[in-house]
Amino acid sequence: MRCPFCGHDASQVKDSRPTDDGAAIRRRRQCEGCAARFTTFERIQLRELTVVKSEDRREAFDRDKLLRSIGIAARKRPLDTPAIERLVSGIQRQLETSGEAEVTSKRIGEMVMDGLKGLDSVAYIRFASVYRDFSEARDFEEFAGTVEEAGRS
Repeated sequence: MRCPFCGHDASQVKDSRPTDDGAAIRRRRQCEGCAARFTTFERIQLRELTVVKSEDRREAFDRDKLLRSIGIAARKRPLDTPAIERLVSGIQRQLETSGEAEVTSKRIGEMVMDGLKGLDSVAYIRFASVYRDFSEARDFEEFAGTVEEAGRS
């Protein structure tokens, strides 16, 4: 593992333990070149996933990008990091076990919205406002109204 501080190729594992959700192994490493310590995460990857974006652009699935976008929607909300990690891990696991090598960004967005709906309605609305590309305040208001009605049911 290359050191993020000095770029040295060799590091030594000092501690390993599973993450809270059990989906990864957290490793504390020490660089043999500069002695700096850093953390890495090892996850199972069942298959390479390609995301088909608008206009048929394709890019590799990026778990961290998904985690960041959900984190932005959940900023300053009472959602803890493990809950967001579980949501992302669940989405990634569903995508990898689907048997498809390509998945549309629309499908991923719908999966995120389904997950956020059950966790936090404000984060759900925030994510939807970007994902569904609300162009006017009226769009936002109508969507928020549907969320409010669903909460009463």
